[in-house]
Amino acid sequence: MRPAPALALAALCLLALPAAAAAAYFGLTGREVLTPFPGLGTAAAPAQGGAHLKQCDLLKLSRRQKQLCRREPGLAETLQEAAHLSLLECQFQFRHERWNCSLEGRTALLKRGFKETAFLYAVSSAALTHTLARACSAGRMERCTCDDSPGLESRQAWQWGVCGDNLKYSTKFLSNFLGPKRGSKDLRARADAHNTHVGIKAVKSGLRTTCKCHGVSGSCAVRTCWKQLSPFREMGQVLKLRYDSAVKVSSATNEALGHLELWAPARPGSPTKGLAPRPGDLVYMEDSPSFCRPSKYSPGTAGRVCSREASCSSLCCGRGYDTQSRLVAFSCHCQVQWCCYVECQQCVQEELVYTCKH
Repeated sequence: MRPAPALALAALCLLALPAAAAAAYFGLTGREVLTPFPGLGTAAAPAQGGAHLKQCDLLKLSRRQKQLCRREPGLAETLQEAAHLSLLECQFQFRHERWNCSLEGRTALLKRGFKETAFLYAVSSAALTHTLARACSAGRMERCTCDDSPGLESRQAWQWGVCGDNLKYSTKFLSNFLGPKRGSKDLRARADAHNTHVGIKAVKSGLRTTCKCHGVSGSCAVRTCWKQLSPFREMGQVLKLRYDSAVKVSSATNEALGHLELWAPARPGSPTKGLAPRPGDLVYMEDSPSFCRPSKYSPGTAGRVCSREASCSSLCCGRGYDTQSRLVAFSCHCQVQWCCYVECQQCVQEELVYTCKH
């Protein structure tokens, strides 16, 4: 049986999501604000009374995790928001790849040691860390508040609008939620735990100090500083780079500690015998399938929209692509009218769409 951390992150990857979220990839451009579920905006308060208990019971969590969830009003919504965030980011980062982070085949994929599985664990742990820290600073969690900025009380922080993201609480709680660290004789469990921490590390690297000036006429006589996380899109980009350079590992027994350690075999022509992967490397154990044809891991690439210049050759797996034309309406010849609105005409232009053949 795989340890609690692996089960917990797998559960997060498989949390039930609305159909709109599953289809969100088709409209992603990279400029969107990654919004939580409807009704779970940054100003949303934790569910009151027994509502949050019911929400915890509906989530796919272990008994211990459900107990923690029931003791933390606001956590169930945060877990759902994290699942939504990780899905949107995964689908955006892989929008031009053969595997596009489809929900179809997700269960089978999580049982294997592919590069894609490694990314799912990393982006899920990153989303949970990021969302928990933001939920604290937004006042959506009862047991945490702003980050521990020196000389700044939480009430003052909210008053001045400088409530920092509480990454310290987030990582501490996540460590407790996923379960204690322990050595494992299972290579897959070691890899899952490693990739989970790569995701957490990516969030930590995105913590920035932001400052706000106070004073007469905008002078900086008084300056208040707080910790703020970078947008999650930046962390998704970091993890995608880690995916592109992921390291294939095997195992080796550490005689001193008595458990398995991840080990990357030496590359052909390398003078070294092999090295342990770095803390920031995503690791995997099995070569991925092509994802070209429908399988238990993905729906394949047939019918996928592609770019003739950039992605059709790879995405369509040599099957070629169909070309269709469609008329697209858009606003044009806009003018500002007195007073005070913008008046536009409706223009139509022909657009070519390329889709992979079956």
